Amino acid sequence: MPRSSATSPDAQAQEPVYMGLPHERFLRPRLWLALVLSGPVLGLAMGAMVAPVFFHRFNPQTLAWAQLLLTTPVFFWAGAPLNRRWWKSIRERDTNMFTLVITGTGAAYGFSVAATVFGDHFPAALQTAHGAPLYFEATAFITTIVLLGQILEQRAHARTDAAIRALMNLAPKTAHRLAADGREEDVALETVHPGDRLRVRPGESVPVDGRIESGGSDVDESMLTGEPVPVAKRAGDRTSAGTLNTTGSFVLVAERVGADTLLAQIVRLVEAAQESEAPIARLADRVAAWFTPFVLGASALTFVAWALVGPEPRLLHALLNAMAVLIIACPCALGLATPVSLVTAIGRGAQAGVLVKDAAALERLAQSDTLLIDKTGTLTAGSPRVTVVEIAAGTTLTPDELLTFAAAAELPSEHPLARAIVTAAQERRLTLPVAANFAAEPGVGVSATVAGRKITVTRAPESTDVRHAGATLVAVTLDGALAGTLALADTIKPTTPAAIRELQRLGLRVVMVTGDRASAAQAVADTLKLDGHHAGITPARKQELVCEHRARSEHVVFAGDGLNDAPALAAAEVGIAMGTGTDVAMESAGIVLVKGDLAALVRAVHLSRATLRIIKQNLFWAFAYNFAGLPLAAGALYPFTGWLLHPMFASVAMSLSSITVVSNALRLRRVRL
Repeated sequence: MPRSSATSPDAQAQEPVYMGLPHERFLRPRLWLALVLSGPVLGLAMGAMVAPVFFHRFNPQTLAWAQLLLTTPVFFWAGAPLNRRWWKSIRERDTNMFTLVITGTGAAYGFSVAATVFGDHFPAALQTAHGAPLYFEATAFITTIVLLGQILEQRAHARTDAAIRALMNLAPKTAHRLAADGREEDVALETVHPGDRLRVRPGESVPVDGRIESGGSDVDESMLTGEPVPVAKRAGDRTSAGTLNTTGSFVLVAERVGADTLLAQIVRLVEAAQESEAPIARLADRVAAWFTPFVLGASALTFVAWALVGPEPRLLHALLNAMAVLIIACPCALGLATPVSLVTAIGRGAQAGVLVKDAAALERLAQSDTLLIDKTGTLTAGSPRVTVVEIAAGTTLTPDELLTFAAAAELPSEHPLARAIVTAAQERRLTLPVAANFAAEPGVGVSATVAGRKITVTRAPESTDVRHAGATLVAVTLDGALAGTLALADTIKPTTPAAIRELQRLGLRVVMVTGDRASAAQAVADTLKLDGHHAGITPARKQELVCEHRARSEHVVFAGDGLNDAPALAAAEVGIAMGTGTDVAMESAGIVLVKGDLAALVRAVHLSRATLRIIKQNLFWAFAYNFAGLPLAAGALYPFTGWLLHPMFASVAMSLSSITVVSNALRLRRVRL
């Protein structure tokens, strides 16, 4: 049969993609087989203890061969990727969790095969009432657990491509190019060159970076700044690819196209951050790095000692006791310690509105000390609201009457500020008259006739009044005379102040990073008593700030909700996205807060710290049993008492360690957040 092409999906699935293992598509069928066969193996192994009357009807040798036949495909086929990763760690002398797990399961499998075939020749001290001991269930069960854990982790690390695709989809696939004679034609975006004149219509995304030649509009640049209020653009102003033209039409002269656009730069920043992310420094791997050589050395020393000074038959005693050392160190509990804790924590987090996409983010979040946080949509509601209605001097209107005129004039408009004014009137249950002669001038405002009076609603200059700090001001004129001013601001979410105080109490330094102007940022920072803030920050600068903090040995968490936050979310040790934010932000983050509520971030910190504490406890118990049993398995008491570790005690010790670890991990289901 001809070999498959290296570019075929099957061949690609077998290439290492994470932790030296192939794609989960390649691992999934192996996991299913392991699950199907491990259950019967466990039933046959434990059956004599659970239902002795039934299982004692069968010949022990028959049960042993049945376990051997069921376990062999699990260990050699389902566990083949793990075995290859084990051999790589041995060849490159890079001990890790795979080294310890496969060494232990391999020893258990090899011993069990020998006991099945040659059990009658084992010394009496290593025999049980039903013949030589078997450890097939440990081999099958641990292989299945490790496969499951690796598949779950691969899924968490597969978010990069989705984030990049979402970013690339922001740019339109075609552009409206104007010829020298004024004719307009639709062309593929790849054919646009610097100097080309392009028309951008209302509701369309800007195709390239360029300068407006004629016309004007309000352009939504939230992908760059995170701010919801569109920016007025006139002839001579520059726009960026991927931003959204909201109202007017304009002609754009292309300046930067393709890979040179700001959007393409953001894509590259996300890609670089994802690719440069260091491999997870797993606690289990750090422990295995020194525990594995220790166990292998202890086994070799046991073999030599028994071969030189042990009783006859020396080589058989040496082999069996060396194997006993490997088996008692078989990391059954280690295989459960981390994945069971993480799976339980992920389920508990989902109940509390915390979706954990990357399980390792829980460990890193527990160790974090600096929180860089976006303003708009994260600390604040993410959309403008009318905060102040101010009547001009000499005007007899009431605040409700002024708001009624302004909302009636703005009702036909789709501008975010117009929507906010109309919403404010609706919340006050004001009746809006029908406007006539409506006209909108992009970047300036609107005019209309309401109840026979000429109304204009236009942008007003910034005010130094503290009541208007950080607000956008709108002037309302009535028959040509100023009638009043509306202040619109992105208000702080009700739950934000308490959440910030609790995060600071937990030891996190909270620093706001926003693309908004300095006055708005200062107002929010002062209100929330933040530990610092940066205003007018671009997406690239946000990522740079994350890297600068990490260079100072700080453990950085970044929380945001916008497309402009994606590079920083990817570069941080833990990226946390608001569930109410953009798809790109959620794809780039390791943790998503379902309701976009910072109170959920507090729960996520509590959950992460509880999870890391449980994992450390589990690893302690996993290795405590091993350390206690190693000297006994090596025969340390034999010279004094003639006693060897009975295989049944080794089996009980392995079971107890697993039960302890699982029971401890399940405590996370009841942890208070």
